[in-house]
Amino acid sequence: MATTKKLHPRNQHSEGYDFVRLVAQTPELKAFMINSPAGHPTVDFQDPGAVRMLNRALLRTYYDIEFWDIPAGYLCPPIPGRVDYIHYLADLLADGNSEEIPRGRHIKALDIGTGASLVYPITGQSAYGWHFTGVDCDAGAIKSARQICEFNKLAITLRRQSEPENIFRGVIQPDDAFHVTMCNPPFHGSVEQANKGTQRKWASLGKGRSTKLNFGGQNAELCYPGGEIKFIARMVEESKEFSKQCLWFTSLVSKKDNLQPLHRILGKARVAEYKVVEMAQGQKTSRFIAWTYIKKNQRTLFGD
Repeated sequence: MATTKKLHPRNQHSEGYDFVRLVAQTPELKAFMINSPAGHPTVDFQDPGAVRMLNRALLRTYYDIEFWDIPAGYLCPPIPGRVDYIHYLADLLADGNSEEIPRGRHIKALDIGTGASLVYPITGQSAYGWHFTGVDCDAGAIKSARQICEFNKLAITLRRQSEPENIFRGVIQPDDAFHVTMCNPPFHGSVEQANKGTQRKWASLGKGRSTKLNFGGQNAELCYPGGEIKFIARMVEESKEFSKQCLWFTSLVSKKDNLQPLHRILGKARVAEYKVVEMAQGQKTSRFIAWTYIKKNQRTLFGD
């Protein structure tokens, strides 16, 4: 059998889903419960309603989010994998902070493409107390995120990106200073590619043909002309303008083959340092890249 790789050691979900606890906190989840072929309790991950209810239960049980919902058709991200990114970002910041993980609202994080779910600010604020600014170009996503904030009394800043072709321009203000930026970029170049990707995924899982995206997603969440590599290249280009306002820029990279061209792009940008951080969720390996323009001997957490 293949070895199952663990989530980050601080990830509360590293031992899998505790469905007894989840159902106790969110009884509505019970209606979506099924047994796996091995006889273990689970949900049908092909069912968008089941995935959404599971997320609601996870956020209520582990992150004290009493109300959470998203409009139909928006990306419903898997919580365990998403919060792993947060924990590895904490390690990244600790590396320049005498190995101490920085906590508290003085740590500023910028989430590009925060989405209707607001998953990174919710989990990151709960885990480390950081102050998050969530940015999105979709009005519906911002409206949903604002409702989540208002209902749960979350102190999260939300900004609308009015120019969809821009990433940092227009949302990072002259007096802003961020310790880290994060992004889960669109990884398809078109809707057609997204549909083909879905077919391949379900085929690999032995589910046959399906056009359903169990985690949903709007076009802006899934697609960008030129795909992931073009989006991150644009991000790197714009990051040069804000090199003194952000300590670390980061982005998930879904395709390992994109690392080599990104290496060249970052080299041309003359960054002071960049890293590739590997993450694992079960049989899946993911990663993010991180780059900074600030030399190592000059890096401090702002105000230190």
